[in-house]
Amino acid sequence: MTAGRWQLAHGRHLELGGKAVVVGILNVTPDSFSDGGLFDAPEPALVQARRMIGEGAAVIDVGGESTRPGAAAISASEEQARILPVIEALAQVGDVLISVDTYRADTARLAVKAGAHIVNDVWGLQREPDIARVAAETGAGLVIMHTGRDRDKLPDVIADQLAFLGKSLEIGRGQGVADGHIVLDPGFGFAKETAEENLDLMARFAELGALGFPLMAGTSRKRFIGTVTGRDAANRAAGTAATSVILRLKGAHLFRVHDVAINVDALAVADAMLARETGSER
Repeated sequence: MTAGRWQLAHGRHLELGGKAVVVGILNVTPDSFSDGGLFDAPEPALVQARRMIGEGAAVIDVGGESTRPGAAAISASEEQARILPVIEALAQVGDVLISVDTYRADTARLAVKAGAHIVNDVWGLQREPDIARVAAETGAGLVIMHTGRDRDKLPDVIADQLAFLGKSLEIGRGQGVADGHIVLDPGFGFAKETAEENLDLMARFAELGALGFPLMAGTSRKRFIGTVTGRDAANRAAGTAATSVILRLKGAHLFRVHDVAINVDALAVADAMLARETGSER
């Protein structure tokens, strides 16, 4: 399992490898697939952020535009109006790490200026490549996510991951992003249309270790979990925790989730077992 220090903006860092890191999802949107409208104003958003921090989230990932299939696009100015007040307020809350979920270079730059430490791009630097330059210039941590949207995918699930993420890494390195700032995310649910495709990606997740970067898993409340369990989106916490444990055992380092407490507990058990297997703290 790749381990090491993830370098972030504002002189911060995060140690990866020894224990799973939980990232709490904070959607400041009216239309996200499972929590749209719940936290789309600064006050409820901050209450939710503090709750997730109290439950063990090390990072809060703030997003202002829904990425669910069919969601309406919004302008950069609207996205920024939603997220920047929340990021500025969160920056005053203890030593929590803040991630911004955006594909826009301008939004990323303003978010880091407001206090964000991490840029999380669901288009893998391939929608607005300048976002990589923002990460390089600000020293932000950079999450590069795989997506199959708006393109033809290779038939093999891992071959497609390697091809897409390989291109993204070329973009990032070409813009000056150092490897120590990069985490990769295979993008569960993003144009992985069937439960079988997502389960195949889970089953072969360890093969992504060949890329040599820490890995984030974002399965939280996804449709494939509902297909397996028969639960609606709001009731997929247990199913999500099961996927978190499986993916931890297969090499994931960070887990982006809506339901923090159950995933923190499940991952603590996975980490304890892994420590016993290796005979030392990982």
